[in-house]
Amino acid sequence: MDALVSEAIALAAGPQRAVLGVTGPPGVGKTTLAEALMARIDDMQGPGWVAHIPMDGFHLADRQLRRLEALDRKGAPDTFDPLGYAATLDRARRETDTAVYAPGFERTLEQPLAAALVVLPRARLVITEGNYLLLDHPAWRVARGQMDAVWFVTADETTRVERLVTRHVEFGKTSSDARAWVDAVDQRNAEVVSATSARADRIVVNRDDDWSFVE
Repeated sequence: MDALVSEAIALAAGPQRAVLGVTGPPGVGKTTLAEALMARIDDMQGPGWVAHIPMDGFHLADRQLRRLEALDRKGAPDTFDPLGYAATLDRARRETDTAVYAPGFERTLEQPLAAALVVLPRARLVITEGNYLLLDHPAWRVARGQMDAVWFVTADETTRVERLVTRHVEFGKTSSDARAWVDAVDQRNAEVVSATSARADRIVVNRDDDWSFVE
């Protein structure tokens, strides 16, 4: 973990605020890694030096997914607003004299939450995490262009799937519905995401929340 923290801090050594992307398939531990990095960096650099803008804040709300007849595919690449995501990351990079607000994602409601997060003027590094940071699609490439580096997280496949099932159960699905959703929706998305790993700047292995770079 020390090596990951040092490399993340080093990204912000230049004159411009830096953005680090953390990607990988659903359930691999992206948010856990982002939160662990932020906690360690807060301890070393002080509160506010690092900020968080998750891709999940740019989920389309269920109202829009119903309009698009895409609610049963929630979490697929086209159920997000990648250009809105890119624009917010662009603001976070450039607007260093004022607070930049960004949406979060409320898992209990399974909905985006406007202005839930903030990048304060003293921030030097923004960590953003999500599934599709390396997707080879015009809109997602615009978002990738706002990141200085992207790390791809991997984990044991059985562990990853069980984490997903547990997460869905915790937020209201029955065990059978959770497993059906993972098989029908999450796994399809995981295959799309896994195919992007070759574009990553770094590969990070998650072994029970013990993190290391692949050299």
